[in-house]
Order: sequence, then structure tokens, then C-alpha cells
Amino acid sequence: MLNSRRGSCRPLGSTVIEDGVNFAVYAPEAKAVYLCLFDTSGHSEIARISMYLHEGGIWSVYVSPLNVGALYGYRADGEYSSPKGKLFNVNKLLLDPYAKDLQGEFTWSERHFCHMPVGKLSHSDNAIDMPKSKVVSIAKYEGQKPNIPWSRTVIYECHVKGATARHPEVLRTLRGKFSALCEPSFISHLKFLGVTTLELLPVHAFVSEQFLTTKGLTNYWGYNTLSFFIPHKAYLCSADIREFQTMVTSLHQAGIEVILDVVYNHTAEAGVDGPTLSLKGLNNQGYYRSVAGQPEVYINDTGCGNTLNIDDPYALGLVLDSLRYWVETMGVDGFRFDLATILARNSDGFNRYHAFLQAVIQDPILQQVKLIAEPWDIGPGGYQLGAFPAPWREWNDKYRDTVRRFWRGDQSVLPDLAKRIHGSHDLFEHNLRGPLSSINFITSHDGFTLADWVSYEHKHNEANGEQNLDGHGANHSMNCGKEGFSTDPKVTSLRLKMQKNALLTLFLSKGIPMIASGSEFGHSQGGNNNAYCQDNRSNWLAWKSSQFNHSLTFFIKELVTLRKQFDAFAHPFYIHTDDSRFSVHWLNEHGEPMQPQQWHEAERQWLVYMLVDKQQQKALLIMFNASKEPLNMVFPTPPFSAQWQLALTSCKSADVIEHSISISPQSSWVFTSVNEGITHG
Repeated sequence: MLNSRRGSCRPLGSTVIEDGVNFAVYAPEAKAVYLCLFDTSGHSEIARISMYLHEGGIWSVYVSPLNVGALYGYRADGEYSSPKGKLFNVNKLLLDPYAKDLQGEFTWSERHFCHMPVGKLSHSDNAIDMPKSKVVSIAKYEGQKPNIPWSRTVIYECHVKGATARHPEVLRTLRGKFSALCEPSFISHLKFLGVTTLELLPVHAFVSEQFLTTKGLTNYWGYNTLSFFIPHKAYLCSADIREFQTMVTSLHQAGIEVILDVVYNHTAEAGVDGPTLSLKGLNNQGYYRSVAGQPEVYINDTGCGNTLNIDDPYALGLVLDSLRYWVETMGVDGFRFDLATILARNSDGFNRYHAFLQAVIQDPILQQVKLIAEPWDIGPGGYQLGAFPAPWREWNDKYRDTVRRFWRGDQSVLPDLAKRIHGSHDLFEHNLRGPLSSINFITSHDGFTLADWVSYEHKHNEANGEQNLDGHGANHSMNCGKEGFSTDPKVTSLRLKMQKNALLTLFLSKGIPMIASGSEFGHSQGGNNNAYCQDNRSNWLAWKSSQFNHSLTFFIKELVTLRKQFDAFAHPFYIHTDDSRFSVHWLNEHGEPMQPQQWHEAERQWLVYMLVDKQQQKALLIMFNASKEPLNMVFPTPPFSAQWQLALTSCKSADVIEHSISISPQSSWVFTSVNEGITHG
């Protein structure tokens, strides 16, 4: 027989204490809140227990005997009035916002919707279609974290399932799971490339939107969060959430960090026509933003129906508690925040002094991890690249677009290109931030793959079922002579060279380099630049028996090795003329300093610069020729009485003359300064 008493209002969620469990949930305007316990199958509600109200709107109850594995949910009773933004409905079983585990599948049903039938309260119980919150007790992470400095970070962005779903050296039972990411074959691949940090697309428990499931599609990327604490169950082999901890431990032992792409800007409950699954039924007006004076109208700065209201202290607390949990308990090393502008937006716009940003910076746990912002959303003033405070880093889409445009052959790009490869000082230096604030990338999960960037001039998203209207239109891409797949040696050779050009530019730019998984062996999505709903081979990487044989794999490895040899790329400050150690020199084809007017010559489609380390007495000479004509380049005098030696090129061979070189069309070249008898590998 179960016994219950008032219990404690802290911490929120379910907590095992002695022979019972304390439950606490925030629902400030509810008239009553009930804890509902279920049998081990999760199908039958076996007890409904009234919870006790504390000051401030927290409800709690302590139940014994009860232990780990107990299945439960909440029901909140109170006023239902859509015009007032109040959606209390005792017929809706709600997932605990602080649940650390769940059992059962989510099923789309009209029973989840309070507004059905339209304008009337739905009396249908949705428990049969809801997963159940599960009591769990999991120890904090005890592994040794790599603590890799930003100056040495190389990011590899990948999807948990897509990374290994077709990996021939991973057991079939592990493919597409967290456990596969710590398999020796996958780790050795990352180590071979020189990757230091694995950035995973969303792993918080998520569900697919109904408009996708009705078309036989799924939310493959995972940007539709159901729970901020629970690892996505489909990525587990045994349904034991500790598998995530095991994965992190193995990666850490290999010296590889784990960063999570997190979605705290909206939830799967969507807008007014969306389901009531958790937050809506507990404190709709507090957890979500609404239009002033119109509580029933959700602000949709995310494009997903709702926007989390981080101005509310309990919504803010939910996000911070979730972040700390993933660091302290699950062991992760940092986060990339999807649509991060939302997290720092007050009612009157973006605020770089927002409570969320201040709380993270002063938090003793979160101030120690890597923080990356996607600095844009579709809301008012949503584009905020360069506006986040230190120690935040930011995805730099201006870097992406500028490099793409240059290698595509666009004119008048040089001034902007020089800024981007020098660390985008125009974006970050104004608020005392350095070049390592910029996360540089050519491609990511969103948009064309690197191979598709050189294979398609137009997006081909018909498989998404939206008449090819979805996805970005401005991709700054090229097809190298034919749209789509080609076996023409001239086309394939040029495509390979252009991919190498982009990668060479990326790794020899100041800032933090990031590559999307599959870039190292030409993964294609068939021209789909918005493959968020494609859980199939268009997203699953096509591994070969030995991926190290691909020329791009070796090329990236060589680039990472070369980058590590020159401390200028790890320097946390911008290089100016008064720098005591480093200097950068922009050169024309005669090996002389670029003249002001030359920067603005539209037909000039090449850029040459020399990076000098006076302390170590060595230099890099980097040449980019995006034009379709060869460039006769005169070598500048190497510093320190050295000579120039070819280190890397995107071409198969080089025609180097003693004092000059013929730079092939659409190619890139790197030379290192070599003193007598000394070479740089």
C-alpha cells in the first residue's frame, strides 16, 4: 500500500529518498495537480495522488514505498480559456519537465489537443498515447575530461544515427546508436583526421511533427524537443540512459570532447493548434512567449509554432538546470545553441546583457564548458553575428558565404575574404573578442554537403514533400559543368579540386574550423539542401571498407597537421602591425604588397598572403586562385634567409620555378619557409 505526504518543493522532478520518491512540479495557476502512477507496462494508471501546494506555485508529494523504475505523469486541473492563455486540462497526462528518463512511445492522436473540437474543451484522455516519465537515479559523471583549449579545437559535426548507420566495421546491433560512436573504428577515424571535438546534432528526446508523419517522413535532425533532460531513446541499444555516459567516457579516454547541439528556443508543443504534452498544461503563459495583450497568440520567432520564454525565472531555471545536468551527470564538454538569439531576447529585442547570458557566465559549472551560439533566428533583430559576449563563440555564416562565393568565381570578394580568413575582426574585435570567437565552416548539417556544393547549382528537395519550396535559395554553389551526378573525369576532377580548395581555406584561416561529417569522403544528399526529414541513405554516411583511402580524408589530415605547426592559428588576438611576434602580409602576383586599388579590382580573383612567426622564425605562404586562368606568381623574398618549399596544394602536381610559379586555374597552394636542412612535414 502506498503512503503519501507533503514532501519537498526542491528539487523539481522526481528524487529517490530512502524507500520513496519525492515529486515536485511548478504549476503556479493550477487549482489542483495530481501525480499519476502507472503499472510496469505504462498502460494502466494504478494511482492518482493529490499533490500539495507550496508558496511560489510549486506542488509536491512524497510517496513510499516507491523506487527507481516507477512510471508516472502529472495532471493539472484549473481554468481552461484559450483567450486567456490558460490550458489546464485534467484529462491530459503531462510529461514531467524534469524527467530524467521515460518509457513508451509517443503517438499522434487528437487526444493530445485541448482545442479539439475547435473552441471546446477536449475531454479525451491522452495517457494511452503518451510516454511515461520514469524515476531514475544516475550517478554523476566521473570520467576525466580532455579540456581541449579553443586554440587547438577542430570540430566534427555529425548526426548520431547517420554517422554509423552504414558503417561496415560497426556491429549491426550498434549502428546508429550512441554506442557506435565509441567503437574503435569510428574513434580511430576521428583521430586520423585530427578531430578534437565531436558536435552531435540534437540528442534530447524529440518527436516528429504530425505534418511529417502523415507524409511518411520523420524529424531526422531532431530539432523538436520533447524533454530537455532525456537522451533520445532511439539512439540507445538497451533503453539504459547510462549508455550515453559510456559513450562520453570512451570518447574522453581517446582525447575527444563531446558537444551537444541543443534546442532551448522552442518545444514539440508547437502553437495554438499544437498538442498539450508538458509545459503547456502546467504554466502555458510562463513557459511560452505570447503577443502583448493577446495571451492566446504565440510569438513564433522560431518558425516552429512557439518560443520558450526565457524571461520567466522558471523557464530560465529549466534551461540552466538542464545544461548543468548534461555537464555534471552526462559528462558533456559544451553546447551549440540552436537559434541562440532567442535565448537573449527580451520583449524589446536582443540583449547581450540578458539574464540567461549573465547566468551562464557566472555559473561555476557552465562557465567551464564550450559555448557556441547560432547567432540568428527569424524574429525581429534576429541576426546578431558578433554581438554575443565573451566567452561565447559563434557560427560565422559570413565566413561560409564569402569563401563559397570566392571559389565559385564571384567578383569583388577579396576585401571580405581577407577579413574572414584573418578571423573576422570586423565582427568580433569591437567588443574585446579575438579570432577564436569565430566558428568557421563551409558546410554544416543545414544546406548542401561539401560534395553537393560543387555538384549542384540548384536545390533538389522534392523528396521533402514541399514542392521544392523549402530550403535556402542562395547557396553560392556550382556544378562544375553538369548538374548532379557525373562520371566525366573533367567534372569529377574539378569537383575534387574545389572541395580541396574550400578545405584548405578553412583550415588555414584564423578561427575554429568545423567540418560536417562526410565531408572527408564526398558524401552527397543528392542536392537536397534541407534534408531534415530524410531518415535514409541520403543522410546515412556511405562508409567504405577503409575510409582512409579517400584523398579528402588524407587531405584533411595533412591540413590539420600543418595548422598545428603554426602557432599563429592558435593566437587568441588579432594580428596588427604592432604585434611583437606575428605579422601578416597581403601580396599581389608580383610578390609585392597589395595596393589599395588592387583590393577593389573586380576581375582580381586571386589572393596571396604570407603569415610570419618571428619568434619561431618560420612562415607560411598561401595562394588562392579562383579564376579560370593560370596565374604567374612571383615568390616574395622568404624571411629569415630561408627558402620556400611546397607543403600542400589542391592540384595533383606543381610546376615550381626557382623564383616564380604558374598557379593553375581554380587552385590553392601552401608553401612553408625552410631553413638550411630543415623541413616542415
